[in-house]
Amino acid sequence: MKRRIISLFSLSLFCSVAFAQVTPNEVLSLAQSTNDYFMNKFEDPTTPTNWMKIRPSNLWTRAVYYEGLMALYDIDPQQRYIDYTDRWGDFHQWTPRNGVMTTDADDQCCSQTYLMRYVQTKEERMLRPTLENLGLQMQTKIGWWTWIDAIQMAMPVYMQAYRITGETKYRDHAMKMYRWSRNECGGGLFNADGDKLWWRDADYVPPYKEPDGKDCYWSRGNGWVYAALVRCMDQLSPKEDKAVYKALKHDFMLMTEGIAVCQRTDGFWNPSLVSTNYAMRETSGTALFLYGICWGINHGYLKAKVYRPIADKAWKALTTIVHPNGFLGWVQGTGKDPSAGQPLSYDRVPDFEDYGTGCFLLGAVEYYKLLKKQTNN
Repeated sequence: MKRRIISLFSLSLFCSVAFAQVTPNEVLSLAQSTNDYFMNKFEDPTTPTNWMKIRPSNLWTRAVYYEGLMALYDIDPQQRYIDYTDRWGDFHQWTPRNGVMTTDADDQCCSQTYLMRYVQTKEERMLRPTLENLGLQMQTKIGWWTWIDAIQMAMPVYMQAYRITGETKYRDHAMKMYRWSRNECGGGLFNADGDKLWWRDADYVPPYKEPDGKDCYWSRGNGWVYAALVRCMDQLSPKEDKAVYKALKHDFMLMTEGIAVCQRTDGFWNPSLVSTNYAMRETSGTALFLYGICWGINHGYLKAKVYRPIADKAWKALTTIVHPNGFLGWVQGTGKDPSAGQPLSYDRVPDFEDYGTGCFLLGAVEYYKLLKKQTNN
């Protein structure tokens, strides 16, 4: 890793020149373009999705989009973003998919946006169903996070509930679930002592291997965890929640090391991070890694001289997948490993477009904040 850091540092001067012309407004403009494409295509946010079967529009794929939209609103506060969000939330009565009895993390993902809107409005109707749902899950202790995507879908919801209510039971339950996934599920899904990356679920823990004999670390799956660590730390106090924050930051820093060494020369990350199997550009994982790396730099946890070149390369890569109308190419379809949705391409429309847009917006917004911060300095 030390040798890799030296190599990255040697690129910093080149990258500072190569990306000198990238401005925050250019990043914002591209984010607006991708979002406008989505909102125009899916004009009615209450319309169910229809891929293979009918699904309500508060399923996890759409919920991730709203995470990105709320991030965009933070730097571009247009009322139409809020109107679009509230029309969606009102239609679903601010309730998790499949109701308050669900213990499926995917069903709970929409509550991240519900609770963000509660913080902004203090309207109890945006809060009550989620707290009821979390309370029931904590009582039944059903719905373990057996797949790493679940960490992003549900863990931030618990941390948001803790921050809103001040009740530590939410924070502590989230950490119990997280540690079980990290250390126990399948013998532990986080390879903290090795590649510092996550296996997607117990089916992919060794002896499972990719065709080239390498471990299977799914890019977007690792992106989900990386984003979740960021989103959870955003809800915690480094002082008041010292032990929990330290644990999450520790894993964030480890993951950053593992992610950094996997970046391709063109700035993307492969769908399979350390394997040559399905070696190609991929948008959603790349955007999530950009999100986390920029957040780490912005918070002073990652050295800009080392990690800014990685972020710059990732952003430059992502600009190449945006069509003139805002459509995003190279987004891997839904699934659970690098083989899902293949073959990827610039023109192929994935089975669901929403989460790809959400991931892109998260990455773009955090990169925008990085540029603004360093411009102001």
